[in-house]
Amino acid sequence: MKERIIEDKKIILRHSAIELTEHWVLAISGLLLIFSGFGELPMYKRYMVTQIPGMGWAGDFFINLKIHYLSGIVFVSVMVFHAIFHGWLGHQGLIPKKGDIKASLITILSMFGFGKEPKSHKYLPEQRLAYAYLGGIGLVLVLTGAVKVIKNLPGVFLSPTLITSMTLIHTFATIFFLLGVLAHLAALIFKVNRPLAKSIFTGQVDSDYIRDRHTQWYEELVKNQVKAEVEAEAKEKDEVQVQAEAEEEVKETIEPRKEGGEEMTILKVKGMSCQHCVMSVTKALGQLEGIQNVQVDLAKGEVRFDNIKAVASAQIEKAIVDAGYEVVQS
Repeated sequence: MKERIIEDKKIILRHSAIELTEHWVLAISGLLLIFSGFGELPMYKRYMVTQIPGMGWAGDFFINLKIHYLSGIVFVSVMVFHAIFHGWLGHQGLIPKKGDIKASLITILSMFGFGKEPKSHKYLPEQRLAYAYLGGIGLVLVLTGAVKVIKNLPGVFLSPTLITSMTLIHTFATIFFLLGVLAHLAALIFKVNRPLAKSIFTGQVDSDYIRDRHTQWYEELVKNQVKAEVEAEAKEKDEVQVQAEAEEEVKETIEPRKEGGEEMTILKVKGMSCQHCVMSVTKALGQLEGIQNVQVDLAKGEVRFDNIKAVASAQIEKAIVDAGYEVVQS
């Protein structure tokens, strides 16, 4: 899906189906990782989560372990796909830029009524910082989680210090990841951010909202759309011109024309009634040397041709008669 403005519906397509799928699969697998990770500690029996109807399984270490491994596989797969897919397409909108920290502070202060929010592109500066934060923490979780898995493989021995360090880092990274997710969701508390919630589910955002807040992106979309319309119009004009030239060429082919200073010869021929007749007469005259551009008009009962070598009329008439038709003398 290409980002574009749909004027009749006053919306902008902001995210493709692939991007939406990435977001939700990553979010769900990430939450399952957090939930099952805490379930392995264990915590849910201690805090009576298992007493909630239908949550008795939450206290089972091995169930949480399986959920954790499966969610981890999905989580890593989506991260790898995300990096390859968007890297291949050259998407850089979410990569942090110089000045994002300052711009984020100004934006956050403006939400509390202090100052004016700067106009932005497709992504706000704090969204780029959040992307880098969650991406970095996610990478730490993947690397430390991989060490925790490898240590359980048969024949693998890792030092207790390394295992302890990786476990602590993994645990703290989980807490920071959870805080990042909560902060990400908390952004929707602010009214100014709520219109973006729609795009999480549909990929669409109100065009008026984008024009007012993501002004730079909106202007770029308008510019690209106008450019595309101009190119399409130019292409259509070129196609019309080519079609007109082709029609003119056909017209020149079928209309009577002069050859060697003389007009085409026209004969009245009787007995022609179908396309078979057209082919027969055309073939008969075409075998005469010097006869070219044979044209048969069934409606008028006429045969037109160029006699460039002055072939005798008797010879021409004989060819037509031999083909089974009669030349009407004028």
